[in-house]
Amino acid sequence: MNNLTHLNENGEAHMVDVGGKDITHRTATASSTITMQPETLAMITEGKHKKGDVFAVARIAGIQAAKKCSDLIPLCHPLMLTKIAVEIQPQPKKNTVVIRATCQLDGKTGVEMEALTAASIAALTIYDMCKAVDKGMIIGDTKLLEKIGGKSGTWIANV
Repeated sequence: MNNLTHLNENGEAHMVDVGGKDITHRTATASSTITMQPETLAMITEGKHKKGDVFAVARIAGIQAAKKCSDLIPLCHPLMLTKIAVEIQPQPKKNTVVIRATCQLDGKTGVEMEALTAASIAALTIYDMCKAVDKGMIIGDTKLLEKIGGKSGTWIANV
């Protein structure tokens, strides 16, 4: 395993210095799922939720979360993201919603945490908006799907 870069020579947490790194185009895509009762998913997809368009609110929440990632996760660099896309796909046969978040920038550090945060918060927002009708929803399978750019190059999950 590689050395953990968020620890200094004394084993203390610190923010990694990326000042000497080259600026490269970087992209990361992450996903999360939320499983619910069939009636809950139908209510959302048919536009019958009293709170409005659940997927639109979740999409906006995911975008905001990616922008606020460094405020939420200690030692995470604040980034000037150039693109954030949150796609929400209902899968009625599985009573599941799949959320895919992609973040991009031209910078010195990766955007994996921003993509993971966007997908997670979008799923949490769906839960929050629908918890009154379905407290048993399950959020899971949050994962990095791919990252492109930087010193380590391209990585794609084996899914």
